[in-house]
Amino acid sequence: MGKTIAQKIFEKHLVDSPFPNTYVLKLDRVFCHEITTPIAINDLVDRGMDKVFDSTKIKAVIDHVTPAKDSKTAEQGKILRDWANRQGIKDFFDIGCNGVCHAIFPEKGFVRPGYTVIMGDSHTCTHGAFGAFAAGVGTTDLEVGILKGVCSFREPKSIKFVLNGTLKPGVYAKDVILFLISKIGVNGATNCVVEFTGPVIDNFGMEERMTLCNMAVEAGGTSGICYPDEKTVEYLWEFIKDEYKTKEEAAADYRQWRSDDDAVYEKVYTYDLSNLEPVCTFGYKPDQVKTVSEMKGTKVNQIYIGSCTNGRISDLRIAAEVLKGHKLAEGVRGIVSPATPDIYKQALKEGIIEIFMDAGFCVTNPTCGACLGMSNGVLANGEVCASTTNRNFNGRMGKGGMVHLMSPATAAATAISGTITNSPLFK
Repeated sequence: MGKTIAQKIFEKHLVDSPFPNTYVLKLDRVFCHEITTPIAINDLVDRGMDKVFDSTKIKAVIDHVTPAKDSKTAEQGKILRDWANRQGIKDFFDIGCNGVCHAIFPEKGFVRPGYTVIMGDSHTCTHGAFGAFAAGVGTTDLEVGILKGVCSFREPKSIKFVLNGTLKPGVYAKDVILFLISKIGVNGATNCVVEFTGPVIDNFGMEERMTLCNMAVEAGGTSGICYPDEKTVEYLWEFIKDEYKTKEEAAADYRQWRSDDDAVYEKVYTYDLSNLEPVCTFGYKPDQVKTVSEMKGTKVNQIYIGSCTNGRISDLRIAAEVLKGHKLAEGVRGIVSPATPDIYKQALKEGIIEIFMDAGFCVTNPTCGACLGMSNGVLANGEVCASTTNRNFNGRMGKGGMVHLMSPATAAATAISGTITNSPLFK
């Protein structure tokens, strides 16, 4: 019987299986940020276990509220900062060089095919785009990971999406993942690894694959995952060029991290996406999805472009293409947050930041703040936001606020009209 990519990764990293259906895995990376990690740090200190398993495999960033907005968030940053200093964690990204965790860590080459990765953040599944097993965990698992470099998981059951066809112009990865979540529901992938395969995925670049994997958790998935290929090698080449003689050699090695043809899945879903239209959410669940055409005319108060889902340079380019020469609709405010300093700098070089500012957008530093309603774009009661983020839970961006999730192209078009509308890129 063949194996899935998750089963292959588990097999290579297995340390122990103390109970039935329980697998203790060696970790290649433990990622940390200032919202969830300080709790783990303080508990380890209280237990007299203030140490790390390997300072070179732990990466940390202050990204959720940056700069700090009050004494509490300043203290969270200080705990992480002091810990990184005393543990000798070189890859700590503080104010000024920090970015959204699930954007800056891949950008720095910290994720590779076949890796195991954990973080105290549900969207850690983003990193599966590289052919890694990456999962968000709770405080206890994070503590063990920091201290011992291992984590316990259940048997890696998998579901697979086979995505055929060619997307229409103006339809993007965000539309694809929202469509898929709408088909299987928010519990459709619970406790499963979600594989994304097929011609649509083959045509996607790494940034689009990260968008897909980022939202696997919104269907209940433990991790999203794509098979590594030549595009993966190209993205990582700067970081792996001393390990391989050629890109072809790297691609050949990475092909071991693919599921076998006769692997067994819990479910396999096959869709032809040739006729897919741009979509967006309604209501307060990520599986509540309609076409943008059906939502046309819905008034908004705020546009938010950014986050670990859609704050990368390709996202900003698409939004800027729609916005160029236009202004925000009267009474609508726009916020854009490039996900990392390098993305910000690239957007500056390309004139993208100027396009956003000319349109009337507020351009902020890289931060997760608005996405989870902590800073830089919180909604007032009754306000509506067209957002490129990943969650539309009730109160997510502010008590009493409504969030409609959509692609950067749709968000930009909505910014111009003041109501939800398709972008002119959709044909």
